[in-house]
Amino acid sequence: MTEHDPGDLDDLARRCAERMYADDVASRRLDIAIDAIASGRATVRMTVRDDMVNGHGTCHGGYVFLLADSAFAFACNTHDEVTVAAGVDIVFVAAAQRGDVLIADAVERTRYGRSGLCDVTIRRADGELIAEFRGRSRALGRRLLS
Repeated sequence: MTEHDPGDLDDLARRCAERMYADDVASRRLDIAIDAIASGRATVRMTVRDDMVNGHGTCHGGYVFLLADSAFAFACNTHDEVTVAAGVDIVFVAAAQRGDVLIADAVERTRYGRSGLCDVTIRRADGELIAEFRGRSRALGRRLLS
């Protein structure tokens, strides 16, 4: 394995995220914004809109999941290798409300062979914990940027 300058790795991560975001219609339609990208890390945000509210008047859990899944995808695809979800778990801790800004911070914990493990914490902008997500990833053996 060769050593890389962390700045080079972060530049690679940024280019991978830009490429993915350009093709990510779901994230763009939900106005999910990428706040930060680094090797094995991603921070994204989304504002809970009126059309994301369920019958209880709170943000539908599927949108919280989608935000976390987007952060997971951006984080585990920072190495220029197409990587997909192999499985995920999510724990909902508190309800998000209409107008809340939700921030998802993803951190890749490990990569082993073609598999990986990534944790995503979703918080309201005021810091309140909304959900915890753990994703298991699988690299497909082809380049993202090629």
